[in-house]
Amino acid sequence: MNKGRLEAFSDGVLAVIITIMVLEMKSPRGTSLADLKPVIPVLLTYILSFVYIGIYWNNHHHLLHATQRVNGATLWANLHLLFWLSLIPFTTAWMGQNHFESWPVAVYGIVLLLAGAAYFILTRVLIHLHGQGSTLAISIGRDRKGKISIAILAVAIPLSFRKPWIAGAGYVIVAMMWLLPDPRIEKRIAQSRG
Repeated sequence: MNKGRLEAFSDGVLAVIITIMVLEMKSPRGTSLADLKPVIPVLLTYILSFVYIGIYWNNHHHLLHATQRVNGATLWANLHLLFWLSLIPFTTAWMGQNHFESWPVAVYGIVLLLAGAAYFILTRVLIHLHGQGSTLAISIGRDRKGKISIAILAVAIPLSFRKPWIAGAGYVIVAMMWLLPDPRIEKRIAQSRG
């Protein structure tokens, strides 16, 4: 199957997710800078979630750039990823509106963890489809960064019940790890063309 429809659909879903998140943000009633103080947690959560969606969009683009085709398993694995990402606006709003209380922070982390696991599954499905000698398989390698990210999120979730800010710091660390698109894929594609 051609991968074009999968890319277009995924791009559309991610654009809608970002739109929903920004529409959930309500402006303060007052006109002074002091009136912004109550919405700072909402704004901070939105920024973190926007960065996460941007990271997934960017890396998803690179992942599909290294693939030649998709199959039914790929479509389902991609929908699995999009499902977890579609919950980010809900958890973003809940965490921000409740000023980083334990349960909202934990649920936000659970959604991030499951989105990370879904991305890992999508990667494995694509590698299985294209073979271990494919550009994708070689560039992903053992995926140490992906596994470390999942481990950090898994540790951060229970910490949200003791110190929610530590869990939040874990979520920020994972985002910082992925801020730049995965260079392994770009490098491998450039090598195969050169």
